[in-house]
Amino acid sequence: MPKVTIKDTIGAAHGSLDLDEATFGIEPNISVMHQVVTAQLAARRAGTQSTKTRAEVRGGGAKPWKQKGTGRARQGSIRSPQWKGGGVALGPKPRSYAQRTPKKMIKLALRSALSDRAAEDQVVVVDEWRFDVPSTKAASAALTALGLSGRIVVVVGPDDANAVKSFRNLPHVHVLEQGELNAYDILVSDFVVFTRATLPDSAGASAPRAKAAKPVPAEADLPSREASTDEAATTETDEDGQ
Repeated sequence: MPKVTIKDTIGAAHGSLDLDEATFGIEPNISVMHQVVTAQLAARRAGTQSTKTRAEVRGGGAKPWKQKGTGRARQGSIRSPQWKGGGVALGPKPRSYAQRTPKKMIKLALRSALSDRAAEDQVVVVDEWRFDVPSTKAASAALTALGLSGRIVVVVGPDDANAVKSFRNLPHVHVLEQGELNAYDILVSDFVVFTRATLPDSAGASAPRAKAAKPVPAEADLPSREASTDEAATTETDEDGQ
């Protein structure tokens, strides 16, 4: 089971912590990571490129010359693709580059990326961010005390508003909320910094939701067998009387 040392903002160690084996200790699936990252980058494309076809280019309504007798090739419009200023044949049009990726594949890619960083000792866990007020200087000093350099991903929680404002001005730091963690941002970064509260844990995450139990009627509310027998006998007597 992978382990990590818990540190504070001044770099002092405060014990160790066992990382989740299913999240930080699996064999990275390179092909799944490649497919998920490719889909994520493709979804970023705007897809707004557009060219005009011969039907959309202005002009070209008249035939440039008669069909026969000129010695030149026959032409129907000066806005055909072979003409200067003509339309583009088979050019790009606005489209969506989004790819449908299975949720299980996305989760596997994220766990593979985290396991890869954990195997290289690039996962850092901080006890908590103690920023009374937003301070970029204090955030930079904290990263220096932790011995981190290069591109860094800082994972914050919903209560880390001061930490978000402190880290977001650092050009080499990318701040992500816990629910925004993804394989691409982990793979392009040198270090991933968590707190105790934001550390991913698969325990209980995929547990089935417990169904609400149906209320069991009290024994006094249940009809007795004798009463049911008497009602049935009364019904038969009434039918015979009719």
